[in-house]
Amino acid sequence: MDIRPLTDTLSVSPQLTAANIEAVRAAGFQAIVCNRPDGEGADQPSFDEIARAAQAAGLQAHYLPAESGKVTDAQGTAFGTLMDQLPKPVLAFCRTGTRSTTMWALSQADSLPLPQILETAARAGFDLKGVVRRIANGGKTPVEVADATHAVVIVGGGAAGIAVASSLLARQPGLDIAIIDPADVHYYQPGWTLVGAGVFDAASTARTLASVLPPGVHWLKAAVAAFEPERNAVVLDGCRVVKYEQLVICPGLKLDWKGIEGLTDTLGRRGVTSNYRYDLAPYTWELVQQLARAKGGRAIFSQPPMPIKCAGAPQKAMYLSADHWRSAGVLSAVDIQFCNAGAVLFGVADYVPALMEYVQAYGIHLNFGETLVAVDGPARRATFSRALPDGTNERTVREFDMLHAVPPQKAPDFVRVSSLADAAGWVDVDPATLRHKKFANVFALGDAANTSNAKTAAAARKQAPVVAHNLLATRGTAKGDAQYDGYGSCPLTVERGKIVLAEFTYGGKVAPSFPKWLIDGTRPSSLAWLLKERILPPLYWDGMLKGREWMAQPEMVD
Repeated sequence: MDIRPLTDTLSVSPQLTAANIEAVRAAGFQAIVCNRPDGEGADQPSFDEIARAAQAAGLQAHYLPAESGKVTDAQGTAFGTLMDQLPKPVLAFCRTGTRSTTMWALSQADSLPLPQILETAARAGFDLKGVVRRIANGGKTPVEVADATHAVVIVGGGAAGIAVASSLLARQPGLDIAIIDPADVHYYQPGWTLVGAGVFDAASTARTLASVLPPGVHWLKAAVAAFEPERNAVVLDGCRVVKYEQLVICPGLKLDWKGIEGLTDTLGRRGVTSNYRYDLAPYTWELVQQLARAKGGRAIFSQPPMPIKCAGAPQKAMYLSADHWRSAGVLSAVDIQFCNAGAVLFGVADYVPALMEYVQAYGIHLNFGETLVAVDGPARRATFSRALPDGTNERTVREFDMLHAVPPQKAPDFVRVSSLADAAGWVDVDPATLRHKKFANVFALGDAANTSNAKTAAAARKQAPVVAHNLLATRGTAKGDAQYDGYGSCPLTVERGKIVLAEFTYGGKVAPSFPKWLIDGTRPSSLAWLLKERILPPLYWDGMLKGREWMAQPEMVD
């Protein structure tokens, strides 16, 4: 833990976990305050998990969340009121401690001299100059005053952001690029399926963000609060302003864990897991082994309504789990239920026959049109909703020994509420050029764009060179338009050692990368498994993130 004292009665820290609470109690704290909304990060535990641990340790726990960069005067006042009421000392936390410090500063604005507030925060390692400007402007940030200006600003340091930065620099070395991302860690998320099957170790899918940033790129370690495309500005956490000539938006999407009632109360225990979170994928493998040792039980795998990150991931976890139970000789004793909010097993029909062979071989029960809406962890019951022809909804409750839950997903809040978003909340871009439909100097790729392709790393790998070329064309250093054809890939892990390699473009058109005699994507393939396990990870770290566009050169418009 990184606990930083502000006063004798208040300290702040970055994100806590339930495992930290005993040490917090031992340090003498009597209460904790969470200032970070649930669901901001893929590796973030929910407040409910932390609160349970705090209660067990005899600590008071309070939830006063603020969106990054959007701490209001009212939240500052509420923080001050809470501090008056709570037993001391108090530990407040958010992602980094900045929001907690900001709330404290706002709560002290009428009682302490401004220099003392700034000096106290600085001693703790927090720069609050942005708060000074905001208070002086009645809570509004004057975007005309920029803290930084860069030729190209990229929002998001995930697969798409790093790849497009590297592709830009490969074409124009020395280009002034800044990447905005608050994270310390960069994850190879496609590997989490294999972590959940005991094939990969979770640590092998994580590296520091600093280690994967292209040389020469400026890293602005902050969260985005808002966009001002009319002024070519991005407003950051702490109300700092960054100006740009071209903007690339690729912050990924938001996993809405609270969109399923009761889910955050039981994630990571009581048989409830998800490969969609770094810290939970190992628990998936634990549960799979537990069912094998128990000689059977019921395992439910859910899939929410589209769009979601990697639409095949929910059933990948299911097939690999079933394969392990088959190897352990207990498959016939495991009741496997696939509850899919959609109407079909997979969106591209060419791959369904091979998948259905495995569904039948594993004895999987398919439940289409069913959406997971509630989880009762202590009772081990999951509730699903299904729309009926008459417009009403029917609810079905299923007991489980293992539940692999996938949350509903949406664009990040700061994207959804911006003028750059379409009606559904995604960045509104041309599906071929990936240029914004209204602002010609704005581009988007990856999960946050409103393109109809599968939201996968493979799609981002193809999109990055397109954005790089078209952005440089906007700057006048490249000619013509590159176009993205909607390519996406989903290596469906149907058993340990075999994969159905689904590859397709817009409209579900099959688009294989290899000749059929080498890999027939519509059939399970051992070579495709080798590709997934041995070749794609180094291709990701040392190819895609380094600007090496192997088999990803952009197609030019005639």
